[in-house]
Amino acid sequence: MPEQAAFPQEKSAPLSERLRPIALNDVIGQSHLLGLGKPLRVAFESGKPHSMIFWGPPGVGKTTLARLMASAFESHFISLSAVLAGVKDIREAVEEARVAQGRGLRTIVFVDEVHRFNKAQQDAFLPHVESGLFTFIGATTENPSFEVNGALLSRARVYVLKALINSEMEQLFDRALGGLGDGAPDFDAVARERLIGWADGDARRLLNAVEIVADAARAQRLQSVDGDVLESAMSQNLRRFDKGGDAFYDQISALHKSVRGSHPDAALYWFARMIDGGADPRYLARRIIRMASEDIGNADPRALGLALDAAETYERLGSPEGELALAQALVFLASAPKSNAVYEAWNAALAHVRRDASRPVPEHLRNAPTRLMKQLGYGQRYRYAHDEPDAYAAGETYLPDGMSEPRWYKPVPRGLEIRIAEKLERLRQLDREAGGG
Repeated sequence: MPEQAAFPQEKSAPLSERLRPIALNDVIGQSHLLGLGKPLRVAFESGKPHSMIFWGPPGVGKTTLARLMASAFESHFISLSAVLAGVKDIREAVEEARVAQGRGLRTIVFVDEVHRFNKAQQDAFLPHVESGLFTFIGATTENPSFEVNGALLSRARVYVLKALINSEMEQLFDRALGGLGDGAPDFDAVARERLIGWADGDARRLLNAVEIVADAARAQRLQSVDGDVLESAMSQNLRRFDKGGDAFYDQISALHKSVRGSHPDAALYWFARMIDGGADPRYLARRIIRMASEDIGNADPRALGLALDAAETYERLGSPEGELALAQALVFLASAPKSNAVYEAWNAALAHVRRDASRPVPEHLRNAPTRLMKQLGYGQRYRYAHDEPDAYAAGETYLPDGMSEPRWYKPVPRGLEIRIAEKLERLRQLDREAGGG
């Protein structure tokens, strides 16, 4: 069933609900949207609500802003969770909006986790958004470009919300202490810093954590909370890490680019962030192997072997011992000479084959295990390289007939590929002298 708008301030409500802003100026964070003259504040002040999508990590105020929008425009507010709602709930919301319209009220329909709705469910909103029956506000932690239907996306403006920075979290912490009321414990600097770090820019997570720790301290009749009290009160690490969302792919991108950019410390930082956040080390091991081929290649072929060894070591030792082997591989890869020559050559070869005709294998390169094949000339004129000077058949061709030398592989002047380039040039000179190009 659609949820009616509510702004609970009761003492029984969780701290995060009791402190939910009821005015735009009470919102902490999102100054790039809510500052003077900024897009979302202008939208609030315009008097004309429009459909929008709030995209950002958890606990940054998406639901709060939707509720404030309803309050600012004196609109009937209907809230749906895409995790729980179905087509029946959408129909009920539409009917409720019609009833409100009959009473002369605007309606705002808020859909949390809108990316969880399938295409048909998202499409169900379109005619009512177009007719003006209600204003649509969606909230998502996923990139709406990929998760929201183009038709719905084209009718809504996307506002990107950001995780709160430390100074904003400090401000929220002070507000939380005030919201705890009389008898609330003091938090020393260490406990405060750790809680803010654990919350990782998530306002709701910070408020919930402060309330949990404060309740635990009160139960023990403690007047203050230090690092030890904090550790005993928290049952688990509170870091946010969405293993399937944008945060995950942003961090693996940063890790890969740190290795490619030859920055061992940055590589270790992002690796530690992902491990600390709960990423699967086996997935990271696979990505490290890929980095070895894509970004180091033949500039230092040891990189691939070390990456494979690190992955196997992790399989034998598990966490946390095996993570050190993965860190060792990352540092080696970040420090190694870089080459994407094989990566570029492979992509060029694959692209050529996909657009080219299926050229037959030249007869001299074919095997001839039967008499008929030998009679057809298979394998004739093939030159066995080991019988040639320097084990190289100068002037021989191994490409299909009529195909020119593509020269896809272009060794870079770094690491072992310097010597590879010298050898290939020497062999090509032998080809030219033999008249083979």
